[in-house]
Amino acid sequence: MRIAIDARELAGQPTGVGRFLSEILREWSGMAETAAHDFLFCAPAPLRGQTPDVIGLKFETLIEAGHGTRWEQRVLPRLAERARADVLFCPGYSGPAFGRTPMVVAIHDVSFAAHPEWFRWREGLRRRLVTRRAARRAARVITISQFSRREIVEHLGVSASKVDVIYLGATRFRRDAESARGDEPLVLYVGSIFNRRHVPETIRGFAHLARRHPDARFTIVGDNRTFPAIDVGDVVAGTKGAEHVSVRAYVSDEELADLYRRARAFVFMSEYEGFGLTPLEALAAGIPIVVLDTAVAREVYGDAAIYVAAPDRHLIAPALEQALFHEDTRTRVLRAAPAVLARYSWRECATRVLDVVVNAGEPSS
Repeated sequence: MRIAIDARELAGQPTGVGRFLSEILREWSGMAETAAHDFLFCAPAPLRGQTPDVIGLKFETLIEAGHGTRWEQRVLPRLAERARADVLFCPGYSGPAFGRTPMVVAIHDVSFAAHPEWFRWREGLRRRLVTRRAARRAARVITISQFSRREIVEHLGVSASKVDVIYLGATRFRRDAESARGDEPLVLYVGSIFNRRHVPETIRGFAHLARRHPDARFTIVGDNRTFPAIDVGDVVAGTKGAEHVSVRAYVSDEELADLYRRARAFVFMSEYEGFGLTPLEALAAGIPIVVLDTAVAREVYGDAAIYVAAPDRHLIAPALEQALFHEDTRTRVLRAAPAVLARYSWRECATRVLDVVVNAGEPSS
């Protein structure tokens, strides 16, 4: 079978969808099941070595210039048809609304439909239109939690029977858990900075904690994508103990692995996620996690988390203190982690995605 893939997210510094696709391709390269297939990476510009190690795949890269939604809607379907693809896999929320090639689209969440106030009106409208059309045209829709499945059905008008829930993996930093963890009271946040993730409130909660524990440190890693815009640097500067907080837009994989190795607590005060991968990676690295108490957090992390009822600094501070310094709480979370992590495997994710894509491309489908 010839499988075309929208590979745009492999360019640059892959995060989010790029991570999802990279991990799947890495697993596919080592699977016997992929030997029967040809893979076609479609992109508007050369990927310049940004593809993961896919030496085990038969693949070629199809390049035709374009930009954004126009490229996705006009050029991508043409590339797939010209290459005689049997199926098109679109891993990043949307795909062509028209075309002859059967399509599978991965929709990770529908925050733009459930909470349009979080987006600039033009961007929110574009996302709602293209994602709704892609979901209705697709042969199958993949999502990453039961919570997101319910949201897709409610907000995009897609039948639940058309949506496959496939959990992500969490093995990236697992081996770091075998290393001895130091006593540095470092709190870590990793992920794009959106308003819904309440990073300013988390900074203030940490500052409240730092009054009692002046040796504590907080590192934030993520691109600032807030709307309405929040200057995170100003938030830090206006908080007592600003010298204890560092903010970095992006770090290399090696630097990120080092942060996961050093951290003693991970915090993620998000009120809306399709899944929430970085706290799971923290658990895999042996780090207790502090998360907002939401339906999707309970689904994904189960008993292996410290839950905070609301993004309030007076609630965040004691939760962080438990994660850093209360050995009974740390032990409870980390003892629960193996059973939770056992549900998440990139190999299982890749296998199931391949099954969905191949079945969608079969003539009988």
